[in-house]
Amino acid sequence: MEVKNVGQAIYDLAGKLFPICRSITGNGFRQSLEMIREVVPEIQVFEVPSGTQVFDWTVPKEWNINGGWIKNKRGETIVDFKDCNLHVLGYSVPIHRMVSREELLEHVYTQPDQPDWIPYVTSYYKERWGFCMSERQKQTLNDDEYEVCIDSTLKEGSLTYGELILSGETEDEIFFSTYLCHPSMANNELSGPCVQTALIKYLQSLPSHRYTYRFVFIPETIGSITYLSRNLDMMQRHVKAGFVLSCVGDDRTYSYVSTKYENTLTDRVLENVLKFHYPNYIRYTFMKRASDERQYGSAGVDLPVCAFCRSKYHEYPEYHTSADNMDLISPKGLQGAYEVMVKVINALENNYYYQMTCKCEPQLGKRGLYPTVSQKGTYDAARVMQHFIAYADGKNDLIGISNILNIPIDELIPIKDKLMAHQLLSVK
Repeated sequence: MEVKNVGQAIYDLAGKLFPICRSITGNGFRQSLEMIREVVPEIQVFEVPSGTQVFDWTVPKEWNINGGWIKNKRGETIVDFKDCNLHVLGYSVPIHRMVSREELLEHVYTQPDQPDWIPYVTSYYKERWGFCMSERQKQTLNDDEYEVCIDSTLKEGSLTYGELILSGETEDEIFFSTYLCHPSMANNELSGPCVQTALIKYLQSLPSHRYTYRFVFIPETIGSITYLSRNLDMMQRHVKAGFVLSCVGDDRTYSYVSTKYENTLTDRVLENVLKFHYPNYIRYTFMKRASDERQYGSAGVDLPVCAFCRSKYHEYPEYHTSADNMDLISPKGLQGAYEVMVKVINALENNYYYQMTCKCEPQLGKRGLYPTVSQKGTYDAARVMQHFIAYADGKNDLIGISNILNIPIDELIPIKDKLMAHQLLSVK
């Protein structure tokens, strides 16, 4: 993906994935992951059998669906899964029979306060059948009897997830997690996996990187629990910062859900990048968590993982409805989220404690780092370097120096590089 076109490339990938009906297990998830692997073939695919114990949870049966509809007595189709895959309750058991209007209404889900939108509703851990429709559609159900059909299967199978580890110069890890388990919703579902795919391509384009990067594509909640049950010890030893990418495709804002105690490298670097480049961002406490950061920050796990969003899940009106479509996200919005994470990666890669190698202020002029003509206005750029030198005393990492000087990290990196090139600066 070329940098100038990365937002469009992310958007195009989301468009290809949008029609697929995904869930926490099943062929929709596999098909989506395979489409992502067409971009990043190095992603490894894992299958975990139904019934596997993962901490306090059990991997559920696998669900697949071919279609579903409601017809009136005249054979007219009222709702059809083919028109919108949110029309069938997620994980619905199969059914095909005539039902009374009263029985049908017991199995119809709407969002009355958003009467024109179809809600996204699931029943993963209790078997039931059901349909979802707009409240206005529901008000048209006036016949006394309807034919209902849900062509689905719920049986022993497996849970699928994808993983890619990009080895770095050290075993210290930066962790990225995103979920791929919702049907046709663009911001809530597809923005995270598609931006993450672009970040993998970015890292693969670098000649080297300090950190090892761990990427996972999982079904939400049960996927993170399953992944942790297999990798927790390794992650607790090596993960230094982590990010759940969710709802990163719209143009409205930036936001993040902090780690439990708001004091990790993850919090420091993301807050630093956002405050300089997108100062109107919204910070939510860990008590507002609702995605996989719940599991990564849970007691006994305690990984330094936050959630990064544009409009946070639960906080925008289209969330978990049919209105979360391709019009809600944009190449610009996706590009913006990608650029935030690139800045985060670059900040982390350069975030050492720095120590000047000479005592007192070095003579910068003889090294071409300071103006040789003294005139008002010629010192501004050099002044920033002098400030950097003053705080490069081994007590501050790059994030700390950035915060003290109130200058973005990406403006300090070239200064750091110049000082190191002249052997005036070392990593403590």
